[in-house]
Parts: sequence; structure tokens; C-alpha cells
Amino acid sequence: MPTRLSRFVVSVLLAALCPLLLALVDIASLSEAEAAFNLQYVIDLAGKLAKKPYQDRQGAVPEFLVKIGYDDWRDIRFKTDQALWLKDDLPFNVQFFHPGLYYNRAVNISVVDSTGIHPVSFSQDLFDYGNNEFKDRIPPNLGFAGFRIHYPINTPTYRDEVLVFLGASYFRAVGSKQTYGLSARGLAIDTALASGEEFPSFSDFWLVKPAPNEKKITIFALLDSPSVTGAYRFIVQPGKDTIVDVTSRLFIRKKPEKLGIAPLTSMFFFGENSLPRPADDFRPEVHDSDALLIADRSGEWVWRPLQNPKNLLINSFQSPDPVGFGLVQRDVDFDHYQDLEARYESRPSVWITPVGKWGQGRVELIQIPTDSEINDNIIAFWIPERLPEKEKPLWFSYRMNWGYASSNRPPGGRVVATRLAKGKDAKTKKFIIDFAGERLESLPADKPLTAVVTVDPRATLVEQQLHKNSVTGGWRLVFQISFEEPSSIEKVLPPGKRPALELRAFLKLGESALTETWSYALQP
Repeated sequence: MPTRLSRFVVSVLLAALCPLLLALVDIASLSEAEAAFNLQYVIDLAGKLAKKPYQDRQGAVPEFLVKIGYDDWRDIRFKTDQALWLKDDLPFNVQFFHPGLYYNRAVNISVVDSTGIHPVSFSQDLFDYGNNEFKDRIPPNLGFAGFRIHYPINTPTYRDEVLVFLGASYFRAVGSKQTYGLSARGLAIDTALASGEEFPSFSDFWLVKPAPNEKKITIFALLDSPSVTGAYRFIVQPGKDTIVDVTSRLFIRKKPEKLGIAPLTSMFFFGENSLPRPADDFRPEVHDSDALLIADRSGEWVWRPLQNPKNLLINSFQSPDPVGFGLVQRDVDFDHYQDLEARYESRPSVWITPVGKWGQGRVELIQIPTDSEINDNIIAFWIPERLPEKEKPLWFSYRMNWGYASSNRPPGGRVVATRLAKGKDAKTKKFIIDFAGERLESLPADKPLTAVVTVDPRATLVEQQLHKNSVTGGWRLVFQISFEEPSSIEKVLPPGKRPALELRAFLKLGESALTETWSYALQP
């Protein structure tokens, strides 16, 4: 609608300028090393690889290493004094992970500098094996499971761990004063399909040696799987927000049913909207992310609180040429978690800003039931509406912001709490939603704000109230819905298999929307 669009015009213009801005960043950041080695080198490798049958690297790691326990693998520690570039006194240095346990594929890692490409050789002497007694059984050319990048983002004198590539195509990063939480992947293939998910892997990495006092590091990667090969470039700039600019070119080897672009994986065990809780626990909330946030071209921002559902829950949001999307940890109050070890309030949010036109497609959110916080059960990515034939590669570029949730996303009012309660009877559910934001908080209690609540046709809006929150300064929306009798088709389905009820709400002043749209899927 025009009012949302007018509020959003700045964000859209910035998104339109992003390809040019990032191109200028790329040109300005080209080092002498990258002049001789660039993304085209990896693109050529990926293109040739796509024309050959897939060869799984699983099996290169000895079976006894794969069967060790978690504590045994954790006891294998990289010797920090052997870190790559440590003796060069560069701002970045790199440490490596040992294969074993879940990490049954070794990756090839090379350094690119002004003199050429130099493989990083594996050696048992790079690791302290602790109480393990199998050092002499390790093959001398085993290879690494992955690596981590260190850079000083909290104090000038200590190089913090800021980014990790480890396992399949997984990677994760942190901003300043944060702890690791959700992960990203290079690509998701056939996720949550009955045919089974395919996990592509980064098989080769090239680390471009940074110049002295450099604030960015460039990483190239080759992705391989039965269905897709890909060439990737990651330009990483650690800081308050760690920025990762991703450029990828994908080649179809065997056409998948579903391709997930810029996939994010997180954990939601329980939160303020969980009734009943899945576990007796002293902590009020346990999650790495609390919602999916989407900004679309219409100017609307959609806030979808996460759940630990009773049954698999998959929702799609049409989003052609999305302005952005991400998994967000908006609640950063320690008192809401009370976990001195996990520190969930310091977990990063990740915001994806597409570069260029992505075309027709949708954002998909997959929520999987879990009985433990050790399981990642939340997945979000963008899915193109159509995939080209094998002869036509795909280009996708985007910027990732890893850091605390931004107060500018959205630029207007936002949801800060979603709570559920029993309604006036067994067939009624109550929702309590708190909104906040500078504009909202500046409005007096007698301002004629309106709440627009839309409920699923299978439910009825019984009552609603909107009032100023005298404690926080924000506004609180309370409404109740009653459930209609299930249809004849739904009656034959178990309650967990019945479609979720879709609910939406936002606040407006006159005809102008003041907040993002709260969107919720209520399982029967």
C-alpha cells in the first residue's frame, strides 16, 4: 500500500544501489594476490566439475577417527603458536580443525599470495592430541576438517575468533562482544522433502593473504554435491557487525526439486510464546533466534516469531526480488535467559541483503520439533521460482550482517514480545503482543491508534484491545480468537496434521502503518 511504500523508499533505494556499491568495494579491495587469482579460476573449476560424475570424498578420513567420541575430538587442539600468518604479524591469522567425529570429509586449503597458490600441508605436529593415543595412526596427508579466522574485534591486542568454516557448507560468524549462535550454509538442496535432503560440501578453499593493516580477508571456495557445483567468494570484514559479502555461481549437475539460497540454520527450544514448555527448566527462554524477519518490495516488513512446533511446520512467504530477510535475536535481555554459560542474549542476528535482482521466488521457513537445545531445528532460505536447465549457471550475490539486531530493521515500530495464554474458555486463545519504537513511544495514550488484526477463516476474532504500555512506553495489543469446528476433511486428520491457523496484526495511525506486520502460525 502507498503508506508502507513511502515509509520504505529509503530502504528500497539503498537495496537498488547495493550492487554498484559492492562492486566498487570489490574493485577497491583487490589485492596484488587477487590480481593473479580471482573468482573466475574457481568458476572454471566448478563448471568442469559439473560435467563429471559426482565423487564423494567421504571415506578419506579413517573409520576409527569418525567413531571417536565428542570429548575425544574436542581433546584434539590446534597449537595456536602454529597459526597461519601469526609470524608475519598480520591482523588476521588462521587456525585449523582436525577431521573426525561428525567431520568425515577433509578439505583442501591453499594460500594465495603475490607469488602464487600454496597448499597448506597437514601435519600431526600442528595439533595437540591431549589424552588421545592415536596420533601415530593419523595419515600424514589427512587434510583439515575446516578453519577459523581470528581478528581483533573487541580489543586491539587480542585476535578474537570471528568466523568458522566447518562441516559440509556450514559457516558462522560473530560481531563484537558476541558468542556463536546460528549458522549459515553455502546452499540448501531439497530440504524438508520426502525424498531426503542433500548436503553440498565445500571441498576446496583458497585464502588470500591479507596485506599488513588490512581490514578485510577474501576466501574462495569450491562447492560440490550430486546435484550442484559452485564457485564462491567471501569477503569478510570483522567489526561491530561482521560483514560477509558472498558471490556465488552455481552449476546444475542434476536438477534438484528445491534450491535454498542464503540458507540460515538456528535453534529455538522455547520462548515467551511457548505453551506448554517442552521441558522443566529454570531458564525463561532458550533460543539462538526468536523470529524470521522479511522486508519485501511492497514496503511491508513481516515479523514471524519462531516456535518449537508439535509437528513439522513449513511456511512460505512470496518474496520476489526481496529487499532482505534474516533470522533475528531481537531479545537481548540477560534476565530473559538467565544462562551464564550459553549467553543466549549475546547470540548474533543475521540479515541477508540481496545484491542485484533475484527474480521471482519465496522465503521458506522450516520449523522442526525438538526435545533439546543441542539440535538446530530452524531453517530459512530463499527459493527461486524456477531453475534453469543444466547449461545455464545461476548467479547469486548478497551481503550478510552478523551482529546485534538493528533498530533500523524495520525503520518503524517493531514487535518486542509475543505471549500466548488460555482464553475465556477451552476453544479460545489469547495473544498479547508488545510493540515498541521511537515513533510509537512518542505518541500519548489518547492518540487514536488502530490495531489491524486478521485471523484465519477457520477462527473468529472474539475481542481486541490496544493500549499504551505505561511501563515501557510502547503499545500492547491483546486479542482473543475462538476456533471453528474442523471441516469434514480436517476431522479425519490427527490434530498435528491439520493446517496451522494464520494470524496477522499491525498498528496504524490514520491510514499510515506504524509497525511491521506480526505474523503467526498457530497449530491446532
